[in-house]
Amino acid sequence: MYFIGNSNPPVSKPQRIVSLVPSQTELLFDLGLEAETVGITKFCVHPESWFRSKQRIGGTKTIDIEKIKALSPDLIIANKEENVQEQVEALQDIAPVWVSDIHTFEDAMQMIRTVGEITFTSRKAIAIASQIEADFKRLEAALSHPKALYLIWKSPWMTVGKDTFISDLMKRAGLKNVYDDALRYPEITIADMQARQPDLVLLSSEPFPFKQQHIAELQSALPDAKVMLVDGEMFSWYGSRLLHSAAYLNQLQF
Repeated sequence: MYFIGNSNPPVSKPQRIVSLVPSQTELLFDLGLEAETVGITKFCVHPESWFRSKQRIGGTKTIDIEKIKALSPDLIIANKEENVQEQVEALQDIAPVWVSDIHTFEDAMQMIRTVGEITFTSRKAIAIASQIEADFKRLEAALSHPKALYLIWKSPWMTVGKDTFISDLMKRAGLKNVYDDALRYPEITIADMQARQPDLVLLSSEPFPFKQQHIAELQSALPDAKVMLVDGEMFSWYGSRLLHSAAYLNQLQF
């Protein structure tokens, strides 16, 4: 996590924040920064009240720099993976830009605490992170540690490698990622899936909106696996949504 270019941490509580990252937008809400948050992306769907009322500044990878400039922000928060480097760098002349880089659960906890520091809401941020850590300590991992395949896209099929936040969360839920020898988000084929022999196939609700009809296609190709739909936000949102993730993972019937 870092401020880019000549950006420096705010010396007083920011009064006009723009968030380019959905999961971090939700964190700002849970930190009580209703009045201070003035701009969000079109994918910042939580909380719904903000999605309907806050100024939208484009998508995570298609930000409108002029809209952001017009908001006169004094802090912009971004993410290395979710945003485009060139677009983010272009914002540093407008306001200090802070960028998160999340690969693990520990990274997410550090991000939450750091956002608390730079927005002068450390007490709330520490409480949120501490609650999440406690919840995940109580998470009852599946004793059998089934081999799991997590799919995020179709045409081409795409999964998650070992260096992703999703893969780390899978491990904490007692799942063994069958692509833990791959990096990032590899494209795979049905034949690849069959060779890995997963016990469990998880179809994420995002970024590709897998639905019930996709289960039959994969069940036919992988008859020995259990194929199920899962809430992608619970596996991939690394902000305060994690307050709900441990309970969600615990109740899934793996």
